[in-house]
Amino acid sequence: MAPKAIASPIPDSLYPTLSIINLAIGLILTASFFIYEATSSRKTRSLAQELTTGAVASVFLGFGSLFLLLASGVYV
Repeated sequence: MAPKAIASPIPDSLYPTLSIINLAIGLILTASFFIYEATSSRKTRSLAQELTTGAVASVFLGFGSLFLLLASGVYV
């Protein structure tokens, strides 16, 4: 029995679209994080909100970077 070829669960034609969407969401969340840090006082800041916003922005920027590399032909 011949081994089955490894295939991506996402079509290659969607990589550029996914990279743009993920990077856009990540940059918007990063901007909202910086705006929150600049406009809130030290006493009104919430550590949970900072960590959540930072983590979600990081995930979107990470996947956006991954799909950007895949769309440009760098297979990681």
